[in-house]
Amino acid sequence: MARSFEEWWTSVPLDLKTKARKGDEANKPLLNQVNYVLLHLHLAGKHDAKPSHEELKDWLHSGQVDVLRMAPKK
Repeated sequence: MARSFEEWWTSVPLDLKTKARKGDEANKPLLNQVNYVLLHLHLAGKHDAKPSHEELKDWLHSGQVDVLRMAPKK
């Protein structure tokens, strides 16, 4: 069974979480923020800490992570 975004997020090092989401913690995570963390995990050689393709796909399709943030219509 695939992990939820929140389950995976708890395993991410605190410094990466802080850098990726700084000032945006009240909103749903954005794909760009997840990509930032994935890149830094990859560069650090922590491949086992990255989510699977299926997990990423599930997070996007289920709305756990937003691809874009749209401003509310006025």
